[in-house]
Amino acid sequence: MPLRRRHLPLALAGLSAPAPARAQAGWAPSRPLRFVVPFPAGGATDVAARILAERLTETLGQPVVVENRTGSSGNIGMENVVRSAPDGHSLLMGTTGALTVNPHLFPNLGFDPAKDLAPVSLVFTTDSALIVNPNMPAQSLAEFLALARSRPGAFSYGSAGAGSSTHMAAELFRLAAGIQVLHVPYRGSAPALNDTVAGNVQFMLDQLPSCIGQVQAGRVRALAVTGPRRSPLLPEVPTVAEAGLPGAESTSWGAVLVPAGTPDAAIGRLHAAVREALAVPAVKERMAQAGADAASSTPAELAALMRRETERWGKVVKDAGISPAG
Repeated sequence: MPLRRRHLPLALAGLSAPAPARAQAGWAPSRPLRFVVPFPAGGATDVAARILAERLTETLGQPVVVENRTGSSGNIGMENVVRSAPDGHSLLMGTTGALTVNPHLFPNLGFDPAKDLAPVSLVFTTDSALIVNPNMPAQSLAEFLALARSRPGAFSYGSAGAGSSTHMAAELFRLAAGIQVLHVPYRGSAPALNDTVAGNVQFMLDQLPSCIGQVQAGRVRALAVTGPRRSPLLPEVPTVAEAGLPGAESTSWGAVLVPAGTPDAAIGRLHAAVREALAVPAVKERMAQAGADAASSTPAELAALMRRETERWGKVVKDAGISPAG
């Protein structure tokens, strides 16, 4: 499925290109595969990973077991994969924040995602929604901004942690809107969403796969979506551009990576399996129902995306004065 986001590389228009010619055969997993998600269960990344893992289990002939290894804005899960044997049996579901923001926030990571992880394929892109607790009197984005501007620092928002996509989307929104709000980091988007539902924080910019169930159940109210067009899941909710904040437009993405040094044969087989899985109508439909767009890429395209996004979000980190503490 082609990417829809105008800020993502136009080079990825060829996402449906054939799998790399290099080594698609000659390697097969010999035992169950670990699929590390560096965030808690229930968030957008976890939802997409479990949909993909189910299909990969069928395609690869070995169980693909999702492991949630959380903490340090995704760094713990990433490092777990970086330090794993490069034999094709340890996979990472990397994200925009973990892969392209964290290097700007944590200068002493001890590893470099661009060098110590090998790209396999993009998996999904997703918009975020600006959601508020139902007790918030604002019924529209304009009303919310009026309240926030009249009470600087009175409102707080939750995120999956410093540097996460939920944090960066919110900071981009804050800069575009010119408001003063308090950031409250959590160990994943699911607990941040729970506190938004409970009213412990007033709003959040959460990815649709994570929050759509709560929106549809009326536990939170969606005021805008961050993509370039309205979401089919929330057709009545305007985009941030429609609501007057085109500078707040953003998207998030997730991708499969493996430890650097993984044999080309293994990467080629895994890439082919991911691409095949994302082409299955039932998989695409399940992701769409969860609020994500299935989108594969070649390893080279994913590497190029990571370079571009690292530069883009580095500027936001600098302009917003973001630190690891949030």
